[in-house]
Amino acid sequence: MARRRGPRGPDRRHANPVLAPAVVRFQEVAPRESVGGGDRKEAAARTSYPARALQLPAAPAAPRLRPGRQDAAMAAVAVVAPEVLRECGCKGIRTCLICERQRGGDQPWQHQKTHRFIYYADTGWAVGAEESDFEGWAFPFPGVTLIEDFVTPAEEAEMVRLMDRDPWKLSQSGRRKQDYGPKVNFRKQKLKTAGFRGLPSFSREVVRRMGLYPVLEDFRPVEQCNLDYCPERGSAIDPHLDDTWLWGERLVSLNLLSPTVLSMSREAPGSLLLCLAPSGFPQAPVEGATAPGRSVPCREVEVAVPLPRRALLVLTRAARHQWKHAIHRRHIGARRVSATFRELSAEFGPSGRQRELGQELLQTSLSFQGRPT
Repeated sequence: MARRRGPRGPDRRHANPVLAPAVVRFQEVAPRESVGGGDRKEAAARTSYPARALQLPAAPAAPRLRPGRQDAAMAAVAVVAPEVLRECGCKGIRTCLICERQRGGDQPWQHQKTHRFIYYADTGWAVGAEESDFEGWAFPFPGVTLIEDFVTPAEEAEMVRLMDRDPWKLSQSGRRKQDYGPKVNFRKQKLKTAGFRGLPSFSREVVRRMGLYPVLEDFRPVEQCNLDYCPERGSAIDPHLDDTWLWGERLVSLNLLSPTVLSMSREAPGSLLLCLAPSGFPQAPVEGATAPGRSVPCREVEVAVPLPRRALLVLTRAARHQWKHAIHRRHIGARRVSATFRELSAEFGPSGRQRELGQELLQTSLSFQGRPT
């Protein structure tokens, strides 16, 4: 796997104690100086590649914690208010623990994929889970980039504290949400900008920091969606593909407060061709160098992508457009908050049919004066 330059940034140490170096894990981008290995177990399948030390300059809106308050703040953001455990926002076929108890029924049966593979960020391959029928067999899984420790514990605590100052709206499947973006009717392909004042001020430094990584150096988000998960509500999100009319090539999500697993599945016909993972895996297999020895139907496969706490995930290419992503209820063991950022599609870009509207959305978004809509 070719190694490319890592995130750009000044080498000198900065006096700001809140900002700290980030650690990159990736499938398509490599840090400037990196050597790594990995553990075959799912929970430890996250090799950290130390990037060249980034001493990031402070931005005006960068979150800070006063000395002595970090531990208290980090404990406070994990507490779930009792009233949110009595209300449900589910509609249609979606359910959570709250409405299931109220209706006196169990969670609706969901089809479980037959064959489970684990994604290894240091190789870009998905490998059959241990003690499964496909243990030791692998296939390439392009389009996933993982950057560990993208924010510090202090920044994480402050971001969630600022989110919790604004109201959370009840959402489907036990989630709560905050939207910073235009109102969109995806079925009719229409949107309204009224009420949209941009991304929140505390995301200014997050967006600036994204630009230090080659995979995101031209990323300009026009929407931020915060989702709040907790095990007491049975929070989850069903397998889905994000819209492509308005949203562009990259989906970027920051995972806060607790680790989880992103489950990827595909309903396409046909089969995936598998290669034997070489001894010493997770050193990267070479695609095409080993003749496929087995195959597995696409519809029976689920790929587990472990998401560490405070990691930034980027989905592109096949992982964005062909593989649905989900968070299962069983993978929410504590409160989790995700902040997902989306960019505009080509239709709203400089050469697109709706370029003027796209420019207006970008100008508003990057003013960082927003409140949840």
